[in-house]
Amino acid sequence: MSEKRYKLHPVAAIINFVKGLKELIFPFIILVVANGLNFSLNPLEEGFWSNIFPLAILSLISIVYLFSGIVKWWTFVYWFEEDELRVEYGLFIKKKRYIPFDRIQSFNYKEGIFHRIFGLVQVMVETAGNTNGKPEVVLTAITREAANDIEDITRKVKQQETEHLEINENTVLEEPTIQNGKVIHKMNTKDLIILATTSNSIGVVLAGIVALLSQLGDLIPYEKLFEEVSALIKFSFVIVALSVIGALLLTWLVSVLITFLNYYDFTVVEENDRLIITRGLLEKKRVTIPLNRIQAIKIVENPLRQWFGYAAVTVESASGGFGDKDQKITLFPLISKKELFQPLQNLFPHFEWEQTLTKPPKIAKPFFYRIDFLWLIPLVAICSYFWYPYGLLSFLIVIPAILIGLWQYRTTGFAMNGQQLTIVYRMLSRVTFVVEKKRIQALESKQSYFQKRRNIATFEATVMSGMLGATARARNLKIEDVEEVMEWFEK
Repeated sequence: MSEKRYKLHPVAAIINFVKGLKELIFPFIILVVANGLNFSLNPLEEGFWSNIFPLAILSLISIVYLFSGIVKWWTFVYWFEEDELRVEYGLFIKKKRYIPFDRIQSFNYKEGIFHRIFGLVQVMVETAGNTNGKPEVVLTAITREAANDIEDITRKVKQQETEHLEINENTVLEEPTIQNGKVIHKMNTKDLIILATTSNSIGVVLAGIVALLSQLGDLIPYEKLFEEVSALIKFSFVIVALSVIGALLLTWLVSVLITFLNYYDFTVVEENDRLIITRGLLEKKRVTIPLNRIQAIKIVENPLRQWFGYAAVTVESASGGFGDKDQKITLFPLISKKELFQPLQNLFPHFEWEQTLTKPPKIAKPFFYRIDFLWLIPLVAICSYFWYPYGLLSFLIVIPAILIGLWQYRTTGFAMNGQQLTIVYRMLSRVTFVVEKKRIQALESKQSYFQKRRNIATFEATVMSGMLGATARARNLKIEDVEEVMEWFEK
């Protein structure tokens, strides 16, 4: 195999520099707000010396990031040798990483703005032993042809090892495509709008606005605004209501835009015993999941989506997803419950998706909400004492706590079918957790003193996903049912 050394594209230096600058955005905003948006570069004007020192520090850090990005690009090389992908980088401290091809599970791709301008991709190499959500190697910026070559060589060596053939460097490698793959799911514009409306994107936008206002608190004339709002309320309640509706509508539109950018052209394709998921408009992402790396499937229905008959499907995978912040891999961000089981049946034909659940006994009902009283009672007592008589209204919190507990009771259940275990539970969202016996890393039963008196118990199953794993729990079941599950797993 050729030992020719390959370098990253020079754009990699710019990308590494920009990543470093992102970390300076928040400190810079704090600096601007702390100085009341009053910057001066004239030494004779007031505020110059209070600004120049922190600006000098930020500039120095920026130069360090720029130098670091250039050094990493200049020293980073990769090559193929002895059935391994080898990487070396570092100026004063040389770092080397050798990855055997047979350990490489998949290649995930990202295309940011800089990548798309120059026709490049970022390649993240996932290995069989990777469980911390971080790729084994990241090639920051290489051409599409170079990325295809890496994937071609890896697949070719694996195939030849399987067939016990000698490596022939003159073999023509075929370019991998997903044209022959089977499209499992593709989101349309209507799905994107529903996804944005029923997700937590609006909450994220509102939280960002609140955080920004908290930073700009000294600059906002709250007293004057309060007077203006009070006068406006006296003048016309309709205008105030329309203003609030307009603000919420604007927030909703921003959340729709964010969701549209993140999930644009979301497509799931099955090809060669693997799933290929692509999404994104400004930053295009592609993640590859070998089907044999999927540990469990989760069907999640938040209350609003459940009401309208929609759900989201995620997979717990031993792979790392898109990187540090994307360890959970979304298979279907939004799909109708009526259309859900057919694609799942095509992907996982050995699973049964509609089963009769074993439910908790009636005697277990109080166990789903009684623990809430442990923190509700002190809260109600404090509110009633310090804000009497209006604090007595805090007793009303008990009602939704009981209702949520009863809702959880009605949802909870499990089913065993051959080698399959299905667990259904709820905090607020209804979660259906489906797993094969061989994928379960640990199955544990728990029983408190109070549960023992009622002959009920809880069990939880853990699968490999990330560093801590993923756990599903079925609470307050008959002790006989829990013992049956434990015996099933022991066999």
